[in-house]
Amino acid sequence: MHNARWRPTLLVRATLALHLLALIFIIAAPGQWRWALAAVFFNHALLTLAGLWPRCDWLGPNWTRLPAAASDRGEIALTIDDGPDPIVTPRVLDLLEGYAVRATFFCIGEQAARYPDLCREIVRRGHAVENHSQHHRHSFALSGRAGFMRELQAAQDTLTNITGERPLFFRAPAGLRNPFLDPVLARLGLRLASWSARGFDTRVADVARVNRKLLRELRAGDILLLHDGHAARTEDGVPVILAALPAVLAAAAATNLRFVTLRQALL
Repeated sequence: MHNARWRPTLLVRATLALHLLALIFIIAAPGQWRWALAAVFFNHALLTLAGLWPRCDWLGPNWTRLPAAASDRGEIALTIDDGPDPIVTPRVLDLLEGYAVRATFFCIGEQAARYPDLCREIVRRGHAVENHSQHHRHSFALSGRAGFMRELQAAQDTLTNITGERPLFFRAPAGLRNPFLDPVLARLGLRLASWSARGFDTRVADVARVNRKLLRELRAGDILLLHDGHAARTEDGVPVILAALPAVLAAAAATNLRFVTLRQALL
Protein backbone atom coordinates (compact mmCIF):
# COMPACT_ATOMS: atom_id res chain seq x y z
CA MET A 1 0.00 0.00 0.00
CA HIS A 2 1.33 3.44 -0.97
CA ASN A 3 0.74 6.11 1.66
CA ALA A 4 0.64 9.56 0.10
CA ARG A 5 1.67 12.60 2.09
CA TRP A 6 -1.36 14.62 3.08
CA ARG A 7 -1.32 18.16 1.71
CA PRO A 8 -4.13 20.33 3.12
CA THR A 9 -5.97 22.47 0.58
CA LEU A 10 -6.05 26.27 0.67
CA LEU A 11 -9.43 26.20 2.41
CA VAL A 12 -8.19 23.81 5.11
CA ARG A 13 -5.04 25.85 5.67
CA ALA A 14 -7.11 29.03 5.86
CA THR A 15 -9.42 27.33 8.37
CA LEU A 16 -6.54 26.41 10.66
CA ALA A 17 -5.12 29.93 10.42
CA LEU A 18 -8.51 31.52 11.08
CA HIS A 19 -9.09 29.51 14.24
CA LEU A 20 -5.68 30.53 15.57
CA LEU A 21 -6.28 34.19 14.72
CA ALA A 22 -9.74 34.08 16.29
CA LEU A 23 -8.27 32.74 19.53
CA ILE A 24 -5.59 35.43 19.57
CA PHE A 25 -8.21 38.11 18.82
CA ILE A 26 -10.44 36.97 21.67
CA ILE A 27 -7.50 36.99 24.10
CA ALA A 28 -6.38 40.46 22.95
CA ALA A 29 -9.87 42.00 22.77
CA PRO A 30 -12.32 39.88 24.76
CA GLY A 31 -15.08 42.43 24.34
CA GLN A 32 -15.07 41.83 20.59
CA TRP A 33 -15.57 38.06 20.78
CA ARG A 34 -18.71 38.27 18.60
CA TRP A 35 -16.62 39.22 15.55
CA ALA A 36 -14.33 36.25 16.04
CA LEU A 37 -17.29 33.93 16.53
CA ALA A 38 -18.96 35.27 13.36
CA ALA A 39 -15.80 34.61 11.32
CA VAL A 40 -15.53 31.05 12.64
CA PHE A 41 -19.23 30.45 12.02
CA PHE A 42 -18.91 31.63 8.40
CA ASN A 43 -15.85 29.42 7.93
CA HIS A 44 -17.69 26.35 9.24
CA ALA A 45 -20.64 27.11 6.95
CA LEU A 46 -18.23 27.16 4.00
CA LEU A 47 -16.69 23.84 5.08
CA THR A 48 -20.16 22.32 5.39
CA LEU A 49 -21.10 23.55 1.92
CA ALA A 50 -17.93 22.02 0.47
CA GLY A 51 -18.73 18.69 2.13
CA LEU A 52 -22.29 18.72 0.79
CA TRP A 53 -21.10 19.35 -2.77
CA PRO A 54 -19.90 15.93 -3.99
CA ARG A 55 -17.92 17.29 -6.96
CA CYS A 56 -16.12 19.95 -4.91
CA ASP A 57 -12.34 19.79 -4.47
CA TRP A 58 -12.00 22.43 -1.75
CA LEU A 59 -11.46 19.73 0.90
CA GLY A 60 -8.99 17.66 -1.12
CA PRO A 61 -8.28 16.15 -4.56
CA ASN A 62 -11.40 14.74 -6.19
CA TRP A 63 -11.75 12.98 -9.52
CA THR A 64 -14.73 14.56 -11.28
CA ARG A 65 -13.21 13.72 -14.67
CA LEU A 66 -10.53 11.35 -15.91
CA PRO A 67 -6.95 12.62 -16.18
CA ALA A 68 -6.06 14.65 -19.27
CA ALA A 69 -4.11 11.78 -20.85
CA ALA A 70 -7.13 9.48 -20.65
CA SER A 71 -9.37 12.16 -22.04
CA ASP A 72 -6.96 12.71 -24.93
CA ARG A 73 -7.22 8.99 -25.69
CA GLY A 74 -11.02 9.31 -25.97
CA GLU A 75 -11.70 7.38 -22.78
CA ILE A 76 -14.65 7.64 -20.41
CA ALA A 77 -15.53 5.70 -17.26
CA LEU A 78 -18.70 3.95 -16.15
CA THR A 79 -18.92 3.66 -12.38
CA ILE A 80 -21.56 1.55 -10.62
CA ASP A 81 -22.35 2.00 -6.93
CA ASP A 82 -23.87 0.24 -3.91
CA GLY A 83 -23.48 -3.40 -4.91
CA PRO A 84 -22.93 -6.17 -5.33
CA ASP A 85 -26.62 -7.01 -5.65
CA PRO A 86 -27.48 -10.70 -6.19
CA ILE A 87 -30.28 -9.93 -8.65
CA VAL A 88 -29.05 -6.86 -10.54
CA THR A 89 -25.26 -7.20 -10.66
CA PRO A 90 -25.14 -10.49 -12.64
CA ARG A 91 -27.42 -8.99 -15.28
CA VAL A 92 -25.30 -5.85 -15.42
CA LEU A 93 -22.19 -7.99 -15.92
CA ASP A 94 -23.83 -9.86 -18.79
CA LEU A 95 -24.91 -6.62 -20.40
CA LEU A 96 -21.43 -5.10 -20.14
CA GLU A 97 -19.89 -8.26 -21.56
CA GLY A 98 -22.17 -8.03 -24.57
CA TYR A 99 -20.75 -4.60 -25.33
CA ALA A 100 -17.15 -5.50 -24.35
CA VAL A 101 -17.19 -2.68 -21.79
CA ARG A 102 -15.16 -2.49 -18.57
CA ALA A 103 -16.62 -0.69 -15.57
CA THR A 104 -15.65 0.32 -12.04
CA PHE A 105 -17.85 -1.09 -9.27
CA PHE A 106 -17.80 0.87 -6.02
CA CYS A 107 -18.82 -1.91 -3.64
CA ILE A 108 -20.05 -1.71 -0.06
CA GLY A 109 -17.87 -3.90 2.14
CA GLU A 110 -20.68 -5.66 3.99
CA GLN A 111 -22.46 -6.38 0.70
CA ALA A 112 -19.27 -7.85 -0.73
CA ALA A 113 -18.91 -10.03 2.38
CA ARG A 114 -22.50 -11.19 1.90
CA TYR A 115 -21.93 -12.10 -1.76
CA PRO A 116 -18.18 -12.78 -2.09
CA ASP A 117 -18.48 -15.00 -5.15
CA LEU A 118 -20.31 -12.25 -7.00
CA CYS A 119 -17.65 -9.74 -6.02
CA ARG A 120 -14.97 -12.08 -7.34
CA GLU A 121 -16.97 -12.53 -10.54
CA ILE A 122 -16.84 -8.77 -11.12
CA VAL A 123 -13.05 -8.89 -11.11
CA ARG A 124 -12.90 -12.13 -13.09
CA ARG A 125 -14.77 -10.43 -15.91
CA GLY A 126 -12.21 -7.66 -16.12
CA HIS A 127 -13.88 -4.94 -14.06
CA ALA A 128 -12.48 -3.10 -11.05
CA VAL A 129 -13.82 -3.23 -7.49
CA GLU A 130 -13.27 -0.07 -5.44
CA ASN A 131 -14.11 1.14 -1.92
CA HIS A 132 -17.57 2.55 -1.17
CA SER A 133 -17.24 2.22 2.64
CA GLN A 134 -17.94 -0.82 4.78
CA HIS A 135 -21.52 -0.02 5.80
CA HIS A 136 -22.73 2.90 3.61
CA ARG A 137 -24.31 4.68 6.57
CA HIS A 138 -26.30 7.88 6.08
CA SER A 139 -24.29 9.41 8.92
CA PHE A 140 -20.95 8.79 7.17
CA ALA A 141 -20.26 12.50 6.53
CA LEU A 142 -20.58 13.22 10.28
CA SER A 143 -17.64 10.95 11.15
CA GLY A 144 -14.38 12.15 12.62
CA ARG A 145 -10.94 11.05 11.51
CA ALA A 146 -11.02 7.86 13.61
CA GLY A 147 -14.48 6.96 12.32
CA PHE A 148 -13.41 7.46 8.71
CA MET A 149 -10.34 5.35 9.28
CA ARG A 150 -12.32 2.46 10.77
CA GLU A 151 -14.91 2.52 7.99
CA LEU A 152 -12.48 2.80 5.08
CA GLN A 153 -9.94 0.37 6.51
CA ALA A 154 -12.64 -2.22 7.13
CA ALA A 155 -13.81 -1.94 3.53
CA GLN A 156 -10.22 -2.08 2.26
CA ASP A 157 -9.61 -5.28 4.18
CA THR A 158 -12.93 -6.84 3.18
CA LEU A 159 -12.59 -6.13 -0.53
CA THR A 160 -8.90 -7.04 -0.67
CA ASN A 161 -9.46 -10.37 1.06
CA ILE A 162 -12.30 -11.24 -1.31
CA THR A 163 -10.86 -10.11 -4.66
CA GLY A 164 -7.11 -10.23 -4.04
CA GLU A 165 -6.85 -6.64 -5.33
CA ARG A 166 -6.55 -3.67 -3.00
CA PRO A 167 -8.89 -0.79 -3.92
CA LEU A 168 -7.21 2.34 -5.24
CA PHE A 169 -10.26 4.62 -5.26
CA PHE A 170 -12.91 5.65 -2.75
CA ARG A 171 -16.35 7.14 -3.27
CA ALA A 172 -18.16 8.53 -0.24
CA PRO A 173 -21.76 7.44 0.37
CA ALA A 174 -23.91 9.99 -1.53
CA GLY A 175 -20.64 11.84 -2.18
CA LEU A 176 -20.89 13.61 1.21
CA ARG A 177 -17.87 14.13 3.46
CA ASN A 178 -16.05 16.57 5.75
CA PRO A 179 -12.46 17.89 6.12
CA PHE A 180 -11.34 14.87 8.18
CA LEU A 181 -11.69 12.49 5.21
CA ASP A 182 -8.81 13.68 3.04
CA PRO A 183 -5.98 12.87 5.49
CA VAL A 184 -7.47 9.37 5.93
CA LEU A 185 -7.51 8.86 2.16
CA ALA A 186 -3.86 9.92 2.00
CA ARG A 187 -2.98 7.52 4.83
CA LEU A 188 -4.67 4.61 3.04
CA GLY A 189 -3.35 5.51 -0.40
CA LEU A 190 -6.84 6.06 -1.81
CA ARG A 191 -8.02 8.59 -4.39
CA LEU A 192 -11.43 10.23 -3.96
CA ALA A 193 -13.64 9.86 -7.04
CA SER A 194 -16.99 11.47 -7.70
CA TRP A 195 -18.48 11.88 -11.19
CA SER A 196 -19.11 14.11 -14.19
CA ALA A 197 -22.74 13.04 -14.65
CA ARG A 198 -25.18 10.96 -12.64
CA GLY A 199 -28.60 9.60 -13.50
CA PHE A 200 -30.13 9.74 -9.98
CA ASP A 201 -31.26 6.20 -10.79
CA THR A 202 -31.90 5.27 -7.17
CA ARG A 203 -34.84 7.71 -7.17
CA VAL A 204 -35.76 8.37 -10.81
CA ALA A 205 -37.68 5.54 -12.48
CA ASP A 206 -38.03 7.36 -15.83
CA VAL A 207 -35.34 5.76 -18.02
CA ALA A 208 -35.47 8.50 -20.65
CA ARG A 209 -34.85 11.12 -17.97
CA VAL A 210 -31.95 9.14 -16.52
CA ASN A 211 -30.35 8.83 -19.95
CA ARG A 212 -30.78 12.53 -20.66
CA LYS A 213 -28.89 13.36 -17.47
CA LEU A 214 -26.09 10.93 -18.33
CA LEU A 215 -25.74 11.69 -22.02
CA ARG A 216 -26.16 15.47 -22.05
CA GLU A 217 -22.86 16.86 -23.43
CA LEU A 218 -21.20 13.43 -23.21
CA ARG A 219 -17.50 13.78 -23.98
CA ALA A 220 -14.13 12.20 -23.43
CA GLY A 221 -12.98 12.17 -19.83
CA ASP A 222 -16.46 11.88 -18.34
CA ILE A 223 -17.12 9.70 -15.29
CA LEU A 224 -20.69 8.38 -15.34
CA LEU A 225 -22.55 7.09 -12.28
CA LEU A 226 -25.28 4.42 -12.10
CA HIS A 227 -26.34 1.99 -9.36
CA ASP A 228 -26.70 -1.79 -9.23
CA GLY A 229 -27.53 -1.62 -5.52
CA HIS A 230 -30.58 0.38 -4.37
CA ALA A 231 -31.67 0.70 -8.01
CA ALA A 232 -35.05 2.25 -8.73
CA ARG A 233 -37.48 0.14 -10.77
CA THR A 234 -39.41 1.08 -13.87
CA GLU A 235 -43.18 0.64 -14.06
CA ASP A 236 -42.47 -2.88 -15.38
CA GLY A 237 -40.27 -3.66 -12.38
CA VAL A 238 -37.00 -3.52 -14.32
CA PRO A 239 -34.00 -2.05 -12.46
CA VAL A 240 -33.33 1.32 -14.07
CA ILE A 241 -29.65 0.58 -14.68
CA LEU A 242 -30.57 -2.39 -16.89
CA ALA A 243 -33.03 -0.33 -18.91
CA ALA A 244 -30.71 2.69 -19.21
CA LEU A 245 -27.36 1.05 -19.95
CA PRO A 246 -27.90 -0.03 -23.59
CA ALA A 247 -28.53 3.56 -24.71
CA VAL A 248 -25.54 4.83 -22.71
CA LEU A 249 -23.19 2.22 -24.14
CA ALA A 250 -24.49 2.74 -27.68
CA ALA A 251 -24.11 6.53 -27.43
CA ALA A 252 -20.49 6.17 -26.33
CA ALA A 253 -19.75 3.78 -29.18
CA ALA A 254 -21.39 6.11 -31.69
CA THR A 255 -19.05 8.94 -30.67
CA ASN A 256 -15.94 6.71 -30.61
CA LEU A 257 -15.56 6.92 -26.85
CA ARG A 258 -14.01 3.94 -25.09
CA PHE A 259 -14.95 2.83 -21.60
CA VAL A 260 -12.10 2.15 -19.16
CA THR A 261 -11.90 1.52 -15.44
CA LEU A 262 -10.58 4.28 -13.23
CA ARG A 263 -7.46 2.16 -12.72
CA GLN A 264 -6.87 1.98 -16.46
CA ALA A 265 -7.24 5.76 -16.69
CA LEU A 266 -4.19 6.10 -14.44
CA LEU A 267 -1.94 4.53 -17.09
